[in-house]
Amino acid sequence: MSALTNTNVFDYINVLDKAADASWLRNDAISNNIANADTPGYKRQDVNFETQLARALHSSRYTSMDAKVANVKLNRLNPITYRDYSGFSYRIDGNNVDPDTEAVYLAKNQVVYRGLELSMNQEFRNLQAVLK
Repeated sequence: MSALTNTNVFDYINVLDKAADASWLRNDAISNNIANADTPGYKRQDVNFETQLARALHSSRYTSMDAKVANVKLNRLNPITYRDYSGFSYRIDGNNVDPDTEAVYLAKNQVVYRGLELSMNQEFRNLQAVLK
């Protein structure tokens, strides 16, 4: 089995795992936003991951997706939590959280996480099929 770890068979799984971690972090940020919807001056949080992933995958324009995923530097692919300090606020006290919008973001994120989970499971099933 150690021979497998020295190959690229886990490239997709590793990238999917990073994306799932980012989705989990986004879930926490959205939950914090909802919990602080009535906190004066609170600014909503979000997670930036998709931009980093797109940049990592588009680094080499004329290569296959397999080659792009194999070339992703996982240590540089980290989700970044940030606060949205835009001048836009829903309330006079400076809070910029709209609970209805956050609920939509939460539902979307749950669908994304489930899709990532299913994709990782499929990758493991593919590995099992090859090993049989």
